[in-house]
Amino acid sequence: MRKVYCGIDIGTANVKVVIASPAEGPDLPMQLLGTGTSVSRGIRHGYITDPKEATKSIREALHRASSAAKVRVRRARVAVGGVGLDEQRSTAEISLTPSGGVVTEQEMERVLRESEKRAAPKMVNRIIAHAVPLEYRVDGAKVFGKPEGLQGTKLAVDTLLITMLTHHHDEIVEAVENAGVEVEGVMASPLAASFVTLTKAQKTAGVALANIGAETLSIIIFEDDTPTSVKVFPIGSADITHAVALALRIPLMEAEQMKRGAVTGSDVPPKRMQDIVVQRLRDMFTHVNKHLVTLGRARLLPAGIVLTGGGSGLTGVAEVARVVLKLPAQISQVGHLPRSAGVDASWAVAYGLCRWAYAEDIAGSKYTLRDVFSNAWDSLKQAVRSLLP
Repeated sequence: MRKVYCGIDIGTANVKVVIASPAEGPDLPMQLLGTGTSVSRGIRHGYITDPKEATKSIREALHRASSAAKVRVRRARVAVGGVGLDEQRSTAEISLTPSGGVVTEQEMERVLRESEKRAAPKMVNRIIAHAVPLEYRVDGAKVFGKPEGLQGTKLAVDTLLITMLTHHHDEIVEAVENAGVEVEGVMASPLAASFVTLTKAQKTAGVALANIGAETLSIIIFEDDTPTSVKVFPIGSADITHAVALALRIPLMEAEQMKRGAVTGSDVPPKRMQDIVVQRLRDMFTHVNKHLVTLGRARLLPAGIVLTGGGSGLTGVAEVARVVLKLPAQISQVGHLPRSAGVDASWAVAYGLCRWAYAEDIAGSKYTLRDVFSNAWDSLKQAVRSLLP
């Protein structure tokens, strides 16, 4: 019986489900068995407002994907990307005396747990979704790469803690499980999307991935092949629709169609329409630029910004990002898929969840989720090959 993986992206506009199975080799795309989508109900800014309606939407998307794939989904990975997603930095130091002055895997785990413990007082009502080591130091000296095997007296770590509101996490898990599917894991949406939209070269040089949803704009920053920042802004492509409707005094449905470039028979000059869209896009990327300024990375990401999500399909969005951020900008392509799959950037999160599950499954206990963050898919290829017959 073939192994299947399922990813569920619960967005404000749509719930998207991807079901995929492994390829014959690690360098080949996964086989896309089925996709399903439904209109999101009972969801606002990425969190649950009506559990029953949210469960109905999830069940509907699951049914469509399962019917297309002709398989029954029992377990899935789920993405969380609402406004409750945030980051916290923490630093910790431990003595290496218990290990005889040698850095071991156990000591690395211990110092990471200590960094989480020290951040706990600042995270009331929050849960740590991911703990990513940014830098290790042995006796104050920075370690390039992993410190395992080095000798010293003290091991320190700087950690990026990606957190979410506990009740948002619990309500999303409950909604999915009420739809009849066991939740195997929860991942921050920007991380999930990065698995299939960014290359190792981009993540090593320095890149921002921006996911433009209906009510949220989420970004993740990578440098040296490691995520260094995650941020969610309560603004999205629906705000552009609202601006168009108000400025032109037209119904929301017509505003949405015009925003997308559809011919509606309206006598509104195309330039006026585009000016409204561009201004709202400028507002969105101004938020991104302010965040880059706080990180000291404004205009300093050589691989620029990559745009994904439903809002990335708007005309001129890459050009606006390029002008506002003064960085290279491009629309993402969903990698690791056959060209005939017909899956665009709006499916990146759901498909990325499948890639995450596959990577962890085939690597077994040899690699932790932190290894997956640090090295993404490329570094797992060798381990995968060693596990293949």
